[in-house]
Amino acid sequence: MADKSVVKGQRKLHVKKGDLVRVVTGKSKGLEGKIISVQPDDELVIVEGVNRVKKHTKVQQAQRGGTTGGIVTQEAPIHVSNVMLLVEVDKDGKKQKVTTRVGYNRVEVQKRRPDGSTYTGFRSVRIARRTGEEI
Repeated sequence: MADKSVVKGQRKLHVKKGDLVRVVTGKSKGLEGKIISVQPDDELVIVEGVNRVKKHTKVQQAQRGGTTGGIVTQEAPIHVSNVMLLVEVDKDGKKQKVTTRVGYNRVEVQKRRPDGSTYTGFRSVRIARRTGEEI
């Protein structure tokens, strides 16, 4: 992998904030949750209820609305390669959540210029590879 200081621009990840994912490897394997935050430069995501760790907090000064010390449980980041997107599929009349890879399609759309005129442009949309439907 290239040095982060050399690579310019933001990395593109297959998942984004708000997506429902399942952990496919590691100590939290099989757990599902919603993505709380994404760190594209480090290729990390924080998933709700997954990879929970205990953090020891120090007592802060009470003058400035400080906090009390103690042990807090919170989610730690997990590498983006360890999660897969979940989509709902109709199987025998039942809705099931299944993992899928993410693909991209270019869709033709009507765009509007500031002066009010319209033109045809293209936009990239995410699709679920398993179902072929737009996410």
